[in-house]
Amino acid sequence: MSLPDISSTPKKIMLESWMSTRSYIALYGPTGSDKDCFDSLGETPESDEYPHLYRWHKHIASYESEFSKLKAAPDKEICSLREALEAEDEEFNLEETPEEEKEREERNKKQREEAKQKMVSKPKKAAKSIVTLQVKPWEDTTDMAELEANVRKIEMDGLVWGKSQLLPVGYGIRMLQINFVIEDEKVSVVDLEDKIREDEEHVQSTDVAAMQKL
Repeated sequence: MSLPDISSTPKKIMLESWMSTRSYIALYGPTGSDKDCFDSLGETPESDEYPHLYRWHKHIASYESEFSKLKAAPDKEICSLREALEAEDEEFNLEETPEEEKEREERNKKQREEAKQKMVSKPKKAAKSIVTLQVKPWEDTTDMAELEANVRKIEMDGLVWGKSQLLPVGYGIRMLQINFVIEDEKVSVVDLEDKIREDEEHVQSTDVAAMQKL
């Protein structure tokens, strides 16, 4: 089930609200719905007007080379968003007069300013996610204790490492599975994976096994 075009201002405002509690359009990782919305938006949203949409857009941009591999999100996961966007289509008059268009733009601007004022006047709890990451070594002789130590040496504002365990992969090889908590606004999982893979002596690849909002 595809999503409607979201390049118009009313749609952006709606999607901004949708992304205020999510890291992705649906599920806990990028899907075809993220690609569709990314393509539909076209240019990068303004960070001051659409902070959540801007954060999401910047993050999804890092997956552009993998867009063709992304699977479609289940219909039930995007049904409510699609219905809201289609309802906006029914209410939005494409034959606006210049005066009506000006009034709509002023109304939208006022709504954005009011939303920003609420964000400033009322401190909100930072959105956090718990992530389970799998780190695979090159071979069975890789020093896994040293690999894990190098992973935990990585420090980022908004990142807290958790429990870990070694899981068998096959042929005597074991991979590190480690949990961590991040503040979504401060830490990009993609950037963190890049830092871990810099340990080329030990790390062959990384993979997000699970990601859940707290």
